[in-house]
Amino acid sequence: MSAERITLDSNILIYAIDADAGERHTRAIDVVDRSVERDCLLTLQALSEFYFVATRKGKMPQEDAAAQIEDWQDLFPIATPRASTLNRAIAAVHNHNLPFWDAMLWAVAKISRTTGHSRAFSFITLLSKSNLLKRTLENWEQGRRHPTGPAKALRALHG
Repeated sequence: MSAERITLDSNILIYAIDADAGERHTRAIDVVDRSVERDCLLTLQALSEFYFVATRKGKMPQEDAAAQIEDWQDLFPIATPRASTLNRAIAAVHNHNLPFWDAMLWAVAKISRTTGHSRAFSFITLLSKSNLLKRTLENWEQGRRHPTGPAKALRALHG
């Protein structure tokens, strides 16, 4: 898993700043901390969603949310969409029944791989909404178990 490019979904970013989220907060902080040492990028979409949710739900003032985004921009490269990204996301929705915004996140990270980044993008970080445990992810990566349902569709996109 260490040789793969990863990205963080906006849910992880939100939980990382939401001290009221309990165990999810603790796990999200751990994920972000470990991601700094990995081949991780953030998408413009995830940062935008973070800002919208954090400020709309009153989790933090606009100035603090902007400062947090600037901190993450210093830590991680930022991937931005291109016109072809939308086409790839739409195809992923059609061919694999992915939710549109998850497909868009995948497509941005996938496109970034073909524009000067040699490592493969990991589909696993898109699964944050499923609240999968670390052991489950490790079992998938080591071939002891295999994903099903939406996770299986994302795995198909990975290759």
